[in-house]
Amino acid sequence: MDGGSLPEKAGLSGLELATLLEQYFPSLEIKLVEQLSVFKCEEDEEIAMLRDLLLKQRSTEGDIGHWLAAMIARRAIEPGHLWEALGLRDRGELSRLLSRHFAPLALRNVNNMRWKRFFYRMLCEDEGLVMCTTPVCTHCVDFNLCFGEESGESRMAERRRDFLLQAARPVVAGDWPSELPQGSAIAPSSEKASQDLVSRAEG
Repeated sequence: MDGGSLPEKAGLSGLELATLLEQYFPSLEIKLVEQLSVFKCEEDEEIAMLRDLLLKQRSTEGDIGHWLAAMIARRAIEPGHLWEALGLRDRGELSRLLSRHFAPLALRNVNNMRWKRFFYRMLCEDEGLVMCTTPVCTHCVDFNLCFGEESGESRMAERRRDFLLQAARPVVAGDWPSELPQGSAIAPSSEKASQDLVSRAEG
């Protein structure tokens, strides 16, 4: 999550985040209660409306349902796809999460609308407002915004790839001369390593 404190970006207070980590990641050796407890959750009206929409239609009670509603609402105001903002691998993971923990709401998305657009449509309908410019979705100029493809590389995969590329860069750059002097030979150990790589590739 870029910019801001972790609790703020997660939509939780510092104490809520610390409790979540202790409850679901007990093997963490670093205890973060004291460090995180100073962070308060300051949400705006838009986040509160989204959170309340999710809370009213959750199928998982207790802390986990509350935490998920708060986190989803906070990440929904970020740019890009919601599944990306939540650090998930694809839209399918988000759909399964919502179906499990917010089943009544998920069941209302019968036309498989993009989740972020669907949330805001539900908010408008609950307030008696109309977000759409036409009564039939297929006739709307915003059809692709609501139902378009939500594919792409997840942020986690992108960052892992960037990390691996960065880690491999010194090896790729190396200290090999651009041209070997005439008559010179590659060191036996390097030649053997090259043969091993070829053997594995052919196998």
